[in-house]
Amino acid sequence: MNCLDGAPAVSRLIQTEGAPIMLMAHPVVLRKLVAQYETLKELHAQDGSDEARRRLDDVAYTLCISTGTSDVDAALIAARHDLPGARPHDDSAAAG
Repeated sequence: MNCLDGAPAVSRLIQTEGAPIMLMAHPVVLRKLVAQYETLKELHAQDGSDEARRRLDDVAYTLCISTGTSDVDAALIAARHDLPGARPHDDSAAAG
């Protein structure tokens, strides 16, 4: 039994030739995380509250885990790169 039966997809498996399979966050999840990060970063810049900082740190951590990166700048770049429309879709490997 798949424990995710009926649940919305939050990730997908990516495999390139000769590379291990990597779990990637679903583009909708990435889009929401990027938006949350940007909003919280602005909020923290405006009021500097501890709560905003904690929430910003939590979202930054989740972005890093979701993109397989170790710093938030790299995570934001990776997330934006993986969003639909960020680059041309190439399904030539799937066609072969």
